[in-house]
Amino acid sequence: MTHDFAAQKAETFATYSELQDKHGLPDIADVDYFFVPTSADSDWRPLADALSRADYTCEYIEPEDDEAPYLVATLMDQVVSSDGIWIGEDVATRIALDHGFTPDGWGLEG
Repeated sequence: MTHDFAAQKAETFATYSELQDKHGLPDIADVDYFFVPTSADSDWRPLADALSRADYTCEYIEPEDDEAPYLVATLMDQVVSSDGIWIGEDVATRIALDHGFTPDGWGLEG
């Protein structure tokens, strides 16, 4: 299965526009990218190591309820724009796909 980067980019730009129009977004923020394992065998440690070398701060979240675990990869103090968010998302997604994880959106910490 190949990943549809064009659709992912379109969704990122649409989400950015919607959030900017409805709430306004900060000029600078920490940008969180979320990744979920594609199988029970997906190990988050090599992914976190690879993302850390690309300047992402990583945290693996194992919810206590029935939700699936996920990895948060954060770029600190980023200029907030649709292009900026996408560049970080594209880089992280390519690394994640190589490590058995798939993208699951992004968010901002102001």
